[in-house]
Amino acid sequence: MKISVTADIFKLAEVFTISRGSRTEAKVLTVRVQDGDHQGWGECVPYARYGETLDSVTDEIMGLPSDVTRQALYDLLPAGAARNAVDCALWDLLAKRSGKRVWELAGLPAPGPEITAYTLSLADPAQMQAQAAKHAHRPLLKIKLGTPDDMPRLEAVRAGAPNAKIIVDANEGWSADVYADLAPHLVRLGVSLVEQPLPAGKDEALIGMERPVPVCADESCHDRTSLPKLKGKYDVVNIKLDKTGGLTEALALRDAAAAEGYKVMVGCMVGSSLAMAPATLLAQGAMVTDLDGPLLLSQDRDTPLVFDEKGVHPPTSALWG
Repeated sequence: MKISVTADIFKLAEVFTISRGSRTEAKVLTVRVQDGDHQGWGECVPYARYGETLDSVTDEIMGLPSDVTRQALYDLLPAGAARNAVDCALWDLLAKRSGKRVWELAGLPAPGPEITAYTLSLADPAQMQAQAAKHAHRPLLKIKLGTPDDMPRLEAVRAGAPNAKIIVDANEGWSADVYADLAPHLVRLGVSLVEQPLPAGKDEALIGMERPVPVCADESCHDRTSLPKLKGKYDVVNIKLDKTGGLTEALALRDAAAAEGYKVMVGCMVGSSLAMAPATLLAQGAMVTDLDGPLLLSQDRDTPLVFDEKGVHPPTSALWG
């Protein structure tokens, strides 16, 4: 086999801001695995929060043996962006070789569309109210927060979208005191989920704290090895392929988390339809699907995922799997 990596840039439709900073483009790596007449591909988003760069992830991928298998991959690379892109490319290659879809090969039921969240980036309250009003027709909005002054933003979004279901992502930006103060207001404003209110290294404060709204582990949950550290802190786990290191581990984490009583959210980094495609299989029946990356772009892959009133649809074979 031949493994190749290219860096691709997708312009965003609008500036995207979270508590850690802003961006105007999505920088991704596209991995292609060629085997004779068959080629599989996958996409990852190196994430600085986890010490990843385009160069470091490229080096990890190009250091793999040309005959790497999905099984061997898990001994050669840690959970993260590099392993994700290769794992997904190998799944796609297997589908191309066999003439079957990935869900058949993985023993999964045929997937259907899932309602996905649409993310409103962090801004001042007036801007966030305007964003919410613009997207009030969507059934599920996700609000990026994570500052000590988020109460006016919450009120503004609810005013802009009075009928939408709302989830909140603090991106590790709150202290325990800020979260405790906000919690009753999350209930009052009809928020149905809050993601990662506290920093991953300081989330012990959640033990014993009242959680009137389900709390979801994002940065605190990467793969199955994360689960023992979540007990008593979280109700939901956010599974992202770039954290688990691919679809293979993501499916295993989903099953393990469910067995331990956690609900599942399936999320994404900001990437193209190629990055979301494998995650649509993972999202079937999830409590929350958050695969809106392509909706935030001004351009996408040539055969993009379909988004409509039914949600995000699984990929055609022309895209992936």
